[in-house]
Order: sequence, then structure tokens, then C-alpha cells
Amino acid sequence: MSLEHFISIHDITVDEFHHLIDLGLKLKKEKKQGIPHHILKGKTLAMIFTKSSTRTRVSFETGMYQLGGFPMFLSSNDIQLGRGESIYDTANVLSRFVDGIMIRTYDHQDVLDLAKYGTVPVINGLTDLLHPCQVMADLMTVYEHKGKLEGLKLAYIGDGNNMTHSLLYGCAKAGMDISVATPKNYEPDAEIVAGAKEDAKQTGSNIVVTYDPVEAISGADVVCTDTWVSMGQEAEKAERIKVFGDYQINADLFAKSKDDSIFIHCLPAYRGYEVTEDVIDGPRSVIFDEAENRLHAQKAVMAAVMGGE
Repeated sequence: MSLEHFISIHDITVDEFHHLIDLGLKLKKEKKQGIPHHILKGKTLAMIFTKSSTRTRVSFETGMYQLGGFPMFLSSNDIQLGRGESIYDTANVLSRFVDGIMIRTYDHQDVLDLAKYGTVPVINGLTDLLHPCQVMADLMTVYEHKGKLEGLKLAYIGDGNNMTHSLLYGCAKAGMDISVATPKNYEPDAEIVAGAKEDAKQTGSNIVVTYDPVEAISGADVVCTDTWVSMGQEAEKAERIKVFGDYQINADLFAKSKDDSIFIHCLPAYRGYEVTEDVIDGPRSVIFDEAENRLHAQKAVMAAVMGGE
């Protein structure tokens, strides 16, 4: 299978989604067994970071190395997207040098423009709109712990942000039910909810968006949240902490999910804000399995878009 780009889970087919999950699990197993898989030997990935990161940089660099290729880190000091040089020129120039581009940035249009004007595959490492690589790792982790995806219920409690958007798309492709609970004025983007509901028609996934965290979490197999204050929103911190107070994943709220539910969080987490320590550090939290799977899920994405796997 070969993907042209990996920008949004909405863009890939149900079969392609499941192939990426299966490939990630296969590559993880091979890595644990010491079996090399130099699928991208001799290839170079340009990694553009206009938004800093721990997990994204380390997992992509390590993954590209394990696939036999070379990861090239380009910070906002090294490359001036749309400022010192147009995205059109940047895309064309980089396409002459490298075999793929991963970008983690603010404006989603930058990713779309790189894919439009360049001639090499583009991977969305995160934008303010979407975080697809994280959600592939999330759902790979759910599959490992639950043995399936289809028919499960995931509850997302918190801000209707890029994580929410990609979880909506991911659950729809996986045939998972998803209930999202946010405060008023912090709902997920209406167009993305509509797109996820279209995808869900194919898989039977049920999508609910509500203001009631108890409604959302009731009977959930998987419980997820994210920081209330994302990068670039620091000025809103005091207001957001006040608004999101009733949306904290604490022991009382978590108890309303299934007895064997698992807790996931993309990290970094702020204990005592969106989640309490007894939940995130408790026995049903799988956050570090989830963090590890960024490596394996992203290797699957790179292998698919750059290696035709």
C-alpha cells in the first residue's frame, strides 16, 4: 500500500487506516524481537518544527533512524515558512533534496500548501486543527489493550481542539463510538464533526457531542482528555481553568466509565488540572504505552508514504 500524504485521518480509507494500525503493530513486534526493518534505507526526511515538541521530534528522529533513513531537523530558526521564503519555493526546493517532509506547525494551511506545491510526501506532525499521528498511536494502544476497536466507546472530556478533531476522525474510521463533552463555546469544529459523521456511516460508529461530561463518559471503554491550555493559549489560562473545572477527569467522574476502562492522554499532562494524579498514575492509565506507540505508529506512516509499505 502506498499513501501519497498523511495529513488527516479523514483523507484515508477505512482499509488504509487498518493497514497502518496493523503495520505499526508489526514493526513494533519486529523491533522488540531485534529484527531490523530498513524500509527507508538511503532516504531523508526533512522535519520542520515551527512549534516545539518532545515526543514528536524524538519519535520521528528515532523512527526514521530505525527504518534506515536519515532524519533532518529544521527549526523555525533554520527555515522561515511563508516569511523569509514563500511556501511555494520552500516546497519545491526541499522536494529536490529530500524524500519526505514532516511538519509540526500552527497553521494547517501550511501543511496543505507544502503537499500542494511539493513533489514528495508530506506528514502532518501536528497543526492547530489536527493531530493525526497522535491519534494513530492512541488507537493502536487501545487495540493492544482491548483486542479490538470496532464497537468500543471512547469518551473525550475537555477542550474541542486538534486532538478532539483527529479522535473524531479516527474513531469514525475504526468503527468506535465517540462521545465528546466540552464546555459551551469550546466545542469541536462543526465541519469536522460533520465530516466524521459522514465517515461513521461507513463503519457504524456513533458520534455524540454534548456539554455533559457524565453523559459522555458513561459506559466508556476508553477515557481521554488533553491540556486545557494549549501552546499559544497561555494568556487564556486563568479563564480556561475556571471554565473547565467541571470537566476534570477525577476518580468520581472516571468511576462512571466501565470498570475495565483505560485512560489515555497525549501528554504533556498537567496533574491537578485536566486529570488528577489518582487517575493518570493509576493502574488503568496506559499513557506511557501510548507515548511509546508514537514511535511505532509514525514508523508505519513513514513506511507507507515514503516506502510504499
